[in-house]
Amino acid sequence: MIKITFPDGSIREYEAGVTGLEIAKSISERLAQDVLSVGVNGETRDLSAPIESDAKVQLYKWEDEEGKHAFWHTSSHLLAEALQALYPGIQFGIGPAIENGFYYDVYPAEGQVIKESDFPEIEKKMMELLQAKSEMVRKQISKADALKWFGERGQEFKCELISELEDGHISTYTQGNFTDLCRGPHLLSTAPIKAVKVLSCAAAYWRGDASRPMMTRVYAITFPKKKMLDEYLLMLEEAKKRDHRKIGKEMELFMFSERVGKGLPIWLPKGTDLRLRLQDMLRRIQKQYGYQEVITPHIGSKQLYVTSGHWDHYGKDSFQPIHTPEEDEEYMLKPMNCPHHCEIYASKPRSYRDLPFRCAEFGTVYRYEQSGELHGLTRVRSFTQDDAHIFCRPDQVKDEFIKVMDIIQRVFATFHFTDENVEVQISLRDPNNHEKYIGSDEDWATAENAIIEACQEKGMKARMETGEAAFYGPKLDFMVKDAIGRRWQLGTIQVDYQLPQRFELEYVGEDNQKHRPVMIHRAPFGSMERFVAVLIEHTAGRFPLWLTPEQVAVLPVSEKSNDYAWEVSKLLDQRGVRTIVDDRNEKIGRKIRDNELKHIPFMLIVGEKEAEQHLVSVRQQGAEDKGQMSPEAFAEMINGLVAEQMMHC
Repeated sequence: MIKITFPDGSIREYEAGVTGLEIAKSISERLAQDVLSVGVNGETRDLSAPIESDAKVQLYKWEDEEGKHAFWHTSSHLLAEALQALYPGIQFGIGPAIENGFYYDVYPAEGQVIKESDFPEIEKKMMELLQAKSEMVRKQISKADALKWFGERGQEFKCELISELEDGHISTYTQGNFTDLCRGPHLLSTAPIKAVKVLSCAAAYWRGDASRPMMTRVYAITFPKKKMLDEYLLMLEEAKKRDHRKIGKEMELFMFSERVGKGLPIWLPKGTDLRLRLQDMLRRIQKQYGYQEVITPHIGSKQLYVTSGHWDHYGKDSFQPIHTPEEDEEYMLKPMNCPHHCEIYASKPRSYRDLPFRCAEFGTVYRYEQSGELHGLTRVRSFTQDDAHIFCRPDQVKDEFIKVMDIIQRVFATFHFTDENVEVQISLRDPNNHEKYIGSDEDWATAENAIIEACQEKGMKARMETGEAAFYGPKLDFMVKDAIGRRWQLGTIQVDYQLPQRFELEYVGEDNQKHRPVMIHRAPFGSMERFVAVLIEHTAGRFPLWLTPEQVAVLPVSEKSNDYAWEVSKLLDQRGVRTIVDDRNEKIGRKIRDNELKHIPFMLIVGEKEAEQHLVSVRQQGAEDKGQMSPEAFAEMINGLVAEQMMHC
């Protein structure tokens, strides 16, 4: 008999070899119908996998990320089976589950092209295959047999993947007429899949290498109920309306230029105004917590990043070094701010009395993202981090970590990202993959425990994700759900024992001996670009009054009222109200509609009557008309609203 411990701490005994499905059935038949995969000591497995020894077990349903992952991973195999039937000779790359659905990278045979008009036929074939409710059959075969089996079927990409695996048994999954190289986990069968939708297709280089073949990446999503698919498609339609690229262009916030280069955003005057206000808000908060602001160069010696370890871990994702032939030096566009900040710390002797030392920078960094991965402001090659690094004594780590958590919560509360739509994740290292990380087991354990204890002390519920840590330390990531339920990673805090060692950072302790400080990395926004993109889509461009670049549009009814409109604008500007005048030779109805599309919170209608009485007629976006008032009274109202909002910043 073995002991199975459940998440609530309860323990039951089962015979060795019991499966996740059998455990679910022992609890209730209903649970057995709903469960999709099982977690065994933190590892997600098939429900049919035997459990041979004492274990902590969690049963995952659709509501759980692990359940969705197994559901969509199985669905990617269903998609591949449909493509295999429709496109004879097609080759398969990889087909992972992703945050919303799954994709499969495929290489159609010569003369074959997968295009949007083919999507209905692919969906029809998937639904047809679902009628069989095919069992997902896992099989262990030798590496030699796997190479032979996939080689005989012309699956060159699969053979390449197999050749890189260690000798021994390799797992495959078969459903219906399709067999795939795969570690799992999967559903027991395709039966739970009830609704499918092929979403898009795109070009993607094999394994992200521009020198390798160009694959076709087919994206799709599935659900256990058709109603869920219908709701998701409605959400997608709403997402299109909120697309930050569309709204950003309409509001003239930012732009991209092919001549400047792909993935390099240009902030226009209105977007710059908005971004600077965000930065000013964080500056005010940081000042209260004792941060000092610094500015570092946009480039650094390659050796700087060799010392930090970033070159070994991220060199291939960075812009390659710039050579200076005369002096035989190599420089890099800055991919990270932290090595520069380590040098600032090392610039003079430090005492235990000087710690914590907190330095902050709105530092622009550069990373070479693949062209196919670029997306508006959310995935760019140049972005500005609201970066800060805290150098502290080991006994200060937890308190400093909690203070950073307070800052991030203040920032999120300002934009109404509440506990209901913020998920917190503790990202730990994978203990079975030491090559991915640097540092001792002792330092990692200390850093991970500090984060866990900080969350417990704050009463913050956080899920743990093994293998998601940075190469130099564990982190706490903040995932924000926007107004239509999409999840974005924004704020992050990381504990780092490694960079202080690599840069030989020191302080003199109370014992007059030299000690090593601990480094905390933090970025409440994450990056200015991504945060603004998420904020645009979360608010649909209707920013808080204190933040919006244009608070008021003055609309003269006719040319006769233009002079008075400019007089009102000047008066409001003098009182700190950001104002524009729309004096185009257009009808007033057209002006109102156009300025509503620009998401300007207030519109002031002025005609001859208003000019005579020194009044303005007030319209508020999304609300009833406010009636008439003097420009002075309106300015006082706006400033009062802004002051009220700023109290929470």
